[in-house]
Amino acid sequence: MAKDRLGTPKKTDVHIALLRGINLTTHNRLPMAGLVTTFEQAGCRHVQTYIQSGNVIFEAQPELARQIPGIISKAITRQFGLEIPLVTRTAAELRTIVRANPFQRSGADERLLHVAFLADSPAADRVAGLDPDRSPPDEYVVRGREIYLRCPNGVARSKLTNAYFDSKLATICTIRNWKTTLKLLALAGG
Repeated sequence: MAKDRLGTPKKTDVHIALLRGINLTTHNRLPMAGLVTTFEQAGCRHVQTYIQSGNVIFEAQPELARQIPGIISKAITRQFGLEIPLVTRTAAELRTIVRANPFQRSGADERLLHVAFLADSPAADRVAGLDPDRSPPDEYVVRGREIYLRCPNGVARSKLTNAYFDSKLATICTIRNWKTTLKLLALAGG
């Protein structure tokens, strides 16, 4: 455990980093071992990845964790020549996100569920400007910094994309399927 100047142990929390758009076919190739090293060099501890698509579980003190998106994005650009946005959540936040899924509560098939994790809370007028009929029969619900999605024809066929939400909500998002979201929560101790 890290210690402060007086030798007192500092509190660390478990966090999840969600990188967008890496290791998709031949684009944005990023080795997981290199990603782990990048997080460790930034001061994170107990770093582990889950699958090759940019999911990182780590421990960090709160003040460091708030800076991780910027630190890691810059390090990835410097080390790998890629510009990769990332979003973070604490394990506690992820637990709340899982419990709040409105589609899961209504008994929807979990294979159809996804979550878009936003870097920032969108303004209410921007949320109101989203088109509920953009991609039928897909559905979405915006709650805070998350967008819950139900995509009956698959997320690959949906018009509810990162680019759409980024432009309409003026923030950055990255989408994970429900199975991955649940696994990340389990790995984070949830």
